[in-house]
Amino acid sequence: MSAPTKKYLIIGPSWVGDMVMAQSLFIDIKQREPDCQIDVLAPAWTAALIDRMPEVTELIAAKFNHGKLSLGERIKLGKSLRNKGYTDTILLPNSLKSALVPAVAKIPKRTGFIGEQRWGFLNDIRKLDKQAIPMTVQRFIALGLDKGAEVRAIASVPVPQLVVDIESAQQVLLDNALSLETKVLVLCPGAEFGPSKQWPISHYAELANHYLDKDWQVWLLGSDKDKLSCLEIDALTNCKTNVLAGKTSLPQAVDLMSFASLVVANDSGLMHIAAALQKPLVAVYGSTDPGHTPPLSKNHSIARLGLECSPCFKRECPLEHLDCLKKLAPSSVISLSEKLLLSPDADTLNSGEA
Repeated sequence: MSAPTKKYLIIGPSWVGDMVMAQSLFIDIKQREPDCQIDVLAPAWTAALIDRMPEVTELIAAKFNHGKLSLGERIKLGKSLRNKGYTDTILLPNSLKSALVPAVAKIPKRTGFIGEQRWGFLNDIRKLDKQAIPMTVQRFIALGLDKGAEVRAIASVPVPQLVVDIESAQQVLLDNALSLETKVLVLCPGAEFGPSKQWPISHYAELANHYLDKDWQVWLLGSDKDKLSCLEIDALTNCKTNVLAGKTSLPQAVDLMSFASLVVANDSGLMHIAAALQKPLVAVYGSTDPGHTPPLSKNHSIARLGLECSPCFKRECPLEHLDCLKKLAPSSVISLSEKLLLSPDADTLNSGEA
């Protein structure tokens, strides 16, 4: 007798980049269990990507206030899910509050890392060995496997593959008066995490001017929070770029990025989106570590100095100099970009410029 079909509820992450990487888990589960159903519970700011992940059947929007326990709302939602037939839940966040809904929903198998001492809420508890499983995507994949299974080598992890909506893509081009007559450089100067991930505006502007002089067009993507930075970059190019920050939804940003000839981005959600679209990508790292959250594609290069003080994983530079980004020269990123464009399928290239 064949095993019964599983129905998963995945508790999704709160960061856009992590949600992109979570698609690797969805793909991995579907490859092993093609008849299973995967639903995802996620906050609104990451849930927008679910429509671009064909492995997911249903999105359950988490309407809790960010950073709040919202105990009553979580209990109410959990009770409403009791008759949905879920057999398994996998918790990607390590927080205590993320474990409340599956526990109240009485889902038979509840898998996650112990995190914030979630004894009693989980019944398939995993202990995270950060040395053995250094990458976020490997940790996600591990939670979908049986306890004790061999850690999946990064080379065998399925890469995220976001789907582009062709009609939406054409419409967002029209709405923003964009053309595809020349090559497109997409720049993503923002990072929700904080300033320690943000390459200087003047550096982005120098990069933009380099490609504008080559008769490329430059699109500046980001959220509404990134609009001021993008306007400053635009001003340093004599207003020759297209400032799109704050003008598009996250799915529309996916569609626009699909037209890119090259993307340069900080370590951010948009960087992971570019990788999931398999766009030639230069990813700029400062306070964070590409060994932990790398772009999951082959046609990328890493721009990073690797100073003694980095990675510090702080939102702001604790030494107040931000040398890991300020001293990463535009010429270095341009050099990586040119090498990448000449050999778009090359493995990761690293910048060693001081």
